Amino acid sequence: MPTFQHAEYLLLLAFIPVFAGIFIYALYQKRSVVKKLGDNELVKLLTSNHNTSAYIVKFLLITLAFVLMILAFANPRSAVGSEKVSRNGIDVMIALDVSKSMLAQDIKPARLDRAKQLLSRLVDKLSNDRVGIVVFAGKAYLQMPLTGDHAAAKMYLNAASTESVPTQGTVIGDALKMCNASYNPKEKKYKALILISDGEDHDEDAVKTAKQMGQDGVVIYTVGIGSPQGSPIIDETTGLLKTDKDGNTVISKLNEATLQSIAEKGNGKYVLFQNTDQVVEEITSELTGMDQRNVTDDSLMNYKSWFRYFLVFAFVFLIMEIFISEKKSRKNSSMKIRPAIVLLFVLTGFTTSAQTKKEKQGILKGNAAYKKNEFENALDAYGRVLQKNPENGIAKFNMGNALYRTDKKEEAVSAYDNAVKKLNNPGEKSNAFYNKGVVLQQDKKLPECIDAYKNSLKLEPANEDARQNLQKALQQQKQQEKQDRQQDQNKKKQDQKPDKKNEPKPQQSKLTRKDAEEKLKALMEQEKNLQDKLHKVNAASVTKPEKDW
Repeated sequence: MPTFQHAEYLLLLAFIPVFAGIFIYALYQKRSVVKKLGDNELVKLLTSNHNTSAYIVKFLLITLAFVLMILAFANPRSAVGSEKVSRNGIDVMIALDVSKSMLAQDIKPARLDRAKQLLSRLVDKLSNDRVGIVVFAGKAYLQMPLTGDHAAAKMYLNAASTESVPTQGTVIGDALKMCNASYNPKEKKYKALILISDGEDHDEDAVKTAKQMGQDGVVIYTVGIGSPQGSPIIDETTGLLKTDKDGNTVISKLNEATLQSIAEKGNGKYVLFQNTDQVVEEITSELTGMDQRNVTDDSLMNYKSWFRYFLVFAFVFLIMEIFISEKKSRKNSSMKIRPAIVLLFVLTGFTTSAQTKKEKQGILKGNAAYKKNEFENALDAYGRVLQKNPENGIAKFNMGNALYRTDKKEEAVSAYDNAVKKLNNPGEKSNAFYNKGVVLQQDKKLPECIDAYKNSLKLEPANEDARQNLQKALQQQKQQEKQDRQQDQNKKKQDQKPDKKNEPKPQQSKLTRKDAEEKLKALMEQEKNLQDKLHKVNAASVTKPEKDW
């Protein structure tokens, strides 16, 4: 039966109803806008090139791709090969010290090499137990969680080195906490920990942590590797003996007291490394004497993962969504003017219900000519409407659009100004100010353009196009002012010519010799005080470097 390796990712499917709610709200908003327009002919004109079904299909494709990606992250898989293994055993965590002090060679060839050999043989003896590995130095890292795959455990042990942990030092307490977090917290026994280190601990919490773990049912066995006399440390990168901050050779000594205290608080036993076989036999005997429980382990099972197929289909659906257009294809479409002007032109063409039928027909005729890029005919149609009714603000607004397209920018601006005076709806006035700003911005009349955009936003604060264009216009104005200032400075430099006749003559100092000596003495006193302060700051900032071995 298929299962999910990371079932927690399935919680993301809870966002699907949220997406559906947003989609439904968007459809509701669209219908609300259509109702506000109120004119069937206008609605048909606005939606003539819009494919509603494509909008729904695009949403479904994106949603389906999102679902497939979540399933891929959860990694559906099916078990193949070996079955789950049941056996009597315990959970054994291994904490291996990989700090630089483990490079000391009082135990040949080195402490770390001998520790890895010891643990490798020990793993071979733990055939019925689950094994996990934590390596530590200045920080602790979970190298391998509890598993019955002993071959993998030996591989991780063989790869362990002082480079496994970037932060140097020795924090046994962190390693103990990391191991404790790997056990099943519900169990109060069947848990053992094997700590192998030289005990040169820079962390005072180790004994306290061991005591708490002992109360939680963890039995801690410690192996001390090294000699009480100690040995110098050879730096792997330089091949030289490691020295401290004073230049003295570092001698790393076995700290048996710490390791014995940890084993005592953890209800276990401390073993001094002298012979590999002897240590393996002693620890194996201790572990065998612990209470055993039935362990069901599925880490040896082989799985076939299916996430790749889900990702492929998700990618295909996203590509399909990109190529589906919400606009219906139209032939002979050559409109290249700004979309905002076209949209405003269409939206405001029929919103004033007071227009007569003939005026509507006249504006419709002008709109049709405008869409065909017959701007002169459009101007003529709008002009006839205005001859019959000079108060028709919509006709003035659309005439401004047509004048703009015939490159009569000043007349277009005038038409928009007249439209603002005749229009009553704040949204329509905002559109007129916006289009006026577009014309002025393209004509490089930035101050007037900025005022137009500001007026548009005052009437309709949600006009995002006006907001973006205003920001762009303000930035252009700032750049223009900077260029003007630079030109003025360059002009002043060119106009300034050196005139030796007008050069100021050096003035004779009015200070007496006595005054000068007193000022010099005061400056020297200030310099002395400043140096004293700097010496005090430098002395206070010196910190004792931490050990890195």
